[in-house]
Amino acid sequence: MPKSLGQEILFTILMVFVMVYAMICYNIALATGAMTNSVFVQAFHELPIMAPIAFVLDFFVVGPIAKKITFSKVSAKSANPMIIVLSISIYSIWLMCPLMSLAATILFKGGFQKEMLSIWLQTTALNYPMAAFWQFLVAGPFVRTIFGLIFKK
Repeated sequence: MPKSLGQEILFTILMVFVMVYAMICYNIALATGAMTNSVFVQAFHELPIMAPIAFVLDFFVVGPIAKKITFSKVSAKSANPMIIVLSISIYSIWLMCPLMSLAATILFKGGFQKEMLSIWLQTTALNYPMAAFWQFLVAGPFVRTIFGLIFKK
């Protein structure tokens, strides 16, 4: 877990990169109907747009809310650290998925149009399972491992 503002910024940057890149790949594969090698390259075109949006949302809005909700339910001093990590992750996914899906809907799926609400809801519904899977089983463990290697006690 980050212990300073600098560590918090680095942790957020790492998590944003791993989550956003994977979710962009996933959404391109959904849109094209296949996961191909070119998807990995195409994703780098959207990453400079979506990553800053995700960083701002996570660092300034979602992260603080997720932590506030978590620590209103569990004690930071007595709770199992894994419960804290999982709780923050759950609330982060719960909030980030619809917000990032909205950004993608506006920027890449036709923007403000009569079907925008339906497109956004569908995008969010399709993204939730992948976001949860990727966060819990890949991005979270990977980023925490890398972060732990950088900041060994």
